Amino acid sequence: MAVEHATGTSAPAPGDQTRIHNIGYRGYDGPRLGRAYARRSLYSQSLRGSYGLGRSVKSKVLPMLLFVVMCVPAAIMVAVAVATKANALPVDYTRYAIVMQAVISLYVASQAPQSVSRDLRFKTVPLYFSRPIETADYVRAKFAALASALFILTAGPLLVLYVGALLAKLDFADQTKGFAQGLVSVALLSVLFAGIGLVIASFTPRRGFGIAAVIAVLTITYGAVSTLQAIADAQGSSDAVPWIGLFSPTTIIDGVQSAFLGATSASPSGVGPSTGEGVVYVVVALGLIAASYGLLMRRYKKVGL
Repeated sequence: MAVEHATGTSAPAPGDQTRIHNIGYRGYDGPRLGRAYARRSLYSQSLRGSYGLGRSVKSKVLPMLLFVVMCVPAAIMVAVAVATKANALPVDYTRYAIVMQAVISLYVASQAPQSVSRDLRFKTVPLYFSRPIETADYVRAKFAALASALFILTAGPLLVLYVGALLAKLDFADQTKGFAQGLVSVALLSVLFAGIGLVIASFTPRRGFGIAAVIAVLTITYGAVSTLQAIADAQGSSDAVPWIGLFSPTTIIDGVQSAFLGATSASPSGVGPSTGEGVVYVVVALGLIAASYGLLMRRYKKVGL
């Protein structure tokens, strides 16, 4: 029985208050760009983020500063070569990245967690996988973006050296050959370091822990391996020096370029691995890259559930 109000109208029953309002929602019938577009977008976003582009000014400081630190020594070397009319550059193209490995390691330590740890901390990975993008797309985009950022970081100084060498009127053929060998070396270094850095960073949502772990793996292992190589060489066990080099990512790159790119080894003895030992170095490097990719795939299949 309806209740009468003072106005003489009856209050509507609870069921009569339900209304359906047409507010204009329509289905999307436009173009669907699919996985390839999503993968390219994620790659572009991650690459830009590796240098702080599209982010706050604070986020740009460290990566840009490290890029400058990488290029300044090369510019100084070029200036000295031009001023003194030297017959060669002070440092070979293949040697430069090994000399600057601490800066490269710091860059990986700062940007690998930035690339993946925030997605873990804010739990956005399942949102990525709710779209057409799949686990392999996410991993490949992140892997390629960090490797590309590292290649820019390491190839930039080599370009400065190359241009400076041509300005100093050094032999064009020799400089071009050395520059090409240097690019091959830093390309392998970029892929290897990117894989290791992303694997480590993917296991913790805390950026600070990721930074510390990456520095430990890339920098401390290089110092430890170099020390062991020096001890082995001083005790007359020079045959063990190349095999000790397999336990650090930086010395693995050094061994590959010493064996196949004509580079001078950074080992204490100055003698790199033989061609046969160099094949082992290549296999180990490629194995680490493949293992990094596989671990990232397994990790994000679990995270995306």
